[in-house]
Amino acid sequence: MALALFMATSVAFADRTVKANDPNISFTGRVQRMDNGAVSYDWVGTYVQTDFTGSSIAARVSEEGESYHQVFIDGKLMGKLRFTGKEPHDIVLAKNLGKGTHRLRLQKVTEGEYGRSTIFSFTAGSKGSFKAVPRRSRLIEVIGDSYTCGYGSEGTEDSHFELKTENCDKAYACALARYFDADYVIVAHSGMGVARNYAGKTMRTMSQRYPLLFDDHDSVAYDFKQYRPNLVIINLGTNDFSRNGAPADYVSKYVKLIKTVKSHYGNDLPVLCVTPHSANIFLLAALKELGENVAGMKNVRVTEPMPGVVVKGHDIGSDWHPNWKGHQKIASTLIPVVSTITGWEMKNDL
Repeated sequence: MALALFMATSVAFADRTVKANDPNISFTGRVQRMDNGAVSYDWVGTYVQTDFTGSSIAARVSEEGESYHQVFIDGKLMGKLRFTGKEPHDIVLAKNLGKGTHRLRLQKVTEGEYGRSTIFSFTAGSKGSFKAVPRRSRLIEVIGDSYTCGYGSEGTEDSHFELKTENCDKAYACALARYFDADYVIVAHSGMGVARNYAGKTMRTMSQRYPLLFDDHDSVAYDFKQYRPNLVIINLGTNDFSRNGAPADYVSKYVKLIKTVKSHYGNDLPVLCVTPHSANIFLLAALKELGENVAGMKNVRVTEPMPGVVVKGHDIGSDWHPNWKGHQKIASTLIPVVSTITGWEMKNDL
């Protein structure tokens, strides 16, 4: 028994644990760094990275509600993990790894309405070490609704929403970021609009959520000095015009949101306003008016409509939302517009 205890203690000493707020751990997204070394977040798409050595890596986590995270090692998807349980507990992210340095990317792919995640620490096995992952030279912030969240992107046309089939990584925003080799921050929530939400509700619209650190857990103001994106994409309006006619203040509140973005990040910042693929005639008319209102604003552009690009029987996931194939089409229509407004070169692969 004494020998067994000694061996277990030796293995424990061989592992290395660092707190989540260690400078060698890189978070991308809106996160709260706490005095005990933990980091908490709920916005969809938030991700953490580190370069580490060791045969395994684990995280100590807790969850208020439920969320799903994808685990990537060296750019390869290892799987999707369900986070649940308010008490801190350890989750093995990867094991039986080869020698050398590996890159972890742990990405929250479900939205904040369902859960807030807290990471307390990371542990690398076999005398492991940690090193920060450098930021990419490009950063895109995307403000949106269920389309941006990847609602139903892994679902089927005859299915209804399930948290396990929501995956922002399969949606157009992450696809755009990958294409342009950019980091990204997603500020999105299903059912949200600029002036009103789905079915005419006006409480906690995206205009009201945007200035907050958390999507759905507290009303702490966000510190916009944490990062400065090179591009902000706004994809809102589908829910504003979902029912009960057209909101009279849609355009004025959209312009106000653009001005809010530029007030935090600078007037030179490019802002791309997306015309949703499913836009009805009322939303199309409003976005045309928006284009006229922002014509004099620097580096603001409204995309052209793309009707019929997402087709039934091929591109539809849960509850009439695009599946990953539909999102690929949406991203493909936006790539040249992003290239034009930012000056980022398109790939020479046509």
